Amino acid sequence: MTVDLRVIAQRLTSLGLTLSLAESCTGGLVSKLITDIPGSSAFYKYGIVAYSNDAKLQFLGVKPETLSAHGAVSRETAEEMAEGVRKAGSTDIGIGITGIAGPGSDNTSKPVGLICISLSAEGYSVTKEFRTSFSGDVRTENRNFAANEALKMLSEFLEQL
Repeated sequence: MTVDLRVIAQRLTSLGLTLSLAESCTGGLVSKLITDIPGSSAFYKYGIVAYSNDAKLQFLGVKPETLSAHGAVSRETAEEMAEGVRKAGSTDIGIGITGIAGPGSDNTSKPVGLICISLSAEGYSVTKEFRTSFSGDVRTENRNFAANEALKMLSEFLEQL
């Protein structure tokens, strides 16, 4: 599925919905793609790149016990990031993205290419886990993959409304 950002923008605007993002492994890439759209200020309200665990705790409300039990790259952390950024930004939709972009690991047993993305809205939550196996510029490929998957999840959510 190719994501048409103009369709996402039109749908968010027509529904009067707002969006916030919590990005880790994508380093602000999704925010960049969203803000490339003219008029995105009508729906895009808040974004944070929470690369460190401290930032996840301080700005997104990820629980210390979640990081301790599951690690920074986990479904549970992505869920808390999405919910945390939605609440922090007082927006209708929050998306949390965390992963191991590579080329090296994060000093855990988790593999390069493990990506977790969560979308949170009032009364709705979906989280997906991906395991990629790119070659070449692994870091760029994983970051681009994660950004595209997050936008696909947003598009699929908006299609349901």
